[in-house]
Amino acid sequence: GPRHRRGPLEGGGRRLTGHRGQVTPSVTEAFFGELAAHGHEPLLKSASGTLRFDLTDGERVERWHVTMRDGGVTVSRRNARADAVVRLDKGTFEALASGAVNAMAAVLRGDLVPEGDLGLLILFQRLFPAPPRSGTADPSARPSAST
Repeated sequence: GPRHRRGPLEGGGRRLTGHRGQVTPSVTEAFFGELAAHGHEPLLKSASGTLRFDLTDGERVERWHVTMRDGGVTVSRRNARADAVVRLDKGTFEALASGAVNAMAAVLRGDLVPEGDLGLLILFQRLFPAPPRSGTADPSARPSAST
């Protein structure tokens, strides 16, 4: 029978189920699909390197390999070596890709485990939509421009 391992979705989100065998792309597929379709991302013009996302979903691992070179971006599903590897739960990635969660907050919580060139992840996270601002934004939580 169907396995129900997943808990109820937070935020009243609909579960993405295909109708009559038609599969709705997941948030993850939509995010990387859009990135690949653009082929060029001005926000990544200073980034050169490779980044692999290992998204865990129960026993399965879904891999997305992103190559960035002077603003050019290619996406593949290869399980290839990368300058930076980011391991996280697929649900956490979908929260990042939909703007519900901030990437650096996820790192601090231990929900996202980066290895290798952290600078690439910091550049790449600009592509995630910003989480909605709450009315009680802490001004000290803003990223500082100084490095």
